Amino acid sequence: MLWREASEPTRAGFAVSRQLRRAVERNRVRRRLRAAYRAAREAAPARVALVIVGRPAALREPFEGLLAQLRGALAAIPGPRAA
Repeated sequence: MLWREASEPTRAGFAVSRQLRRAVERNRVRRRLRAAYRAAREAAPARVALVIVGRPAALREPFEGLLAQLRGALAAIPGPRAA
């Protein structure tokens, strides 16, 4: 995950590595990451811009594990959280 402070409310973008050769796999990873972000967005700081990078392991990881990793990564970003 890449992040930077922003003056506007939190926003997220998703990028998937070309290590996943097939477009179907890249799209599946992107959909899983979006769903995990929607479930974990309360852990994100109030004002950051995020880029969440998908890797091949995101296909093999159970959704609960993916969600826990994303929550941990979002919690590690300094800054006040949304109320």
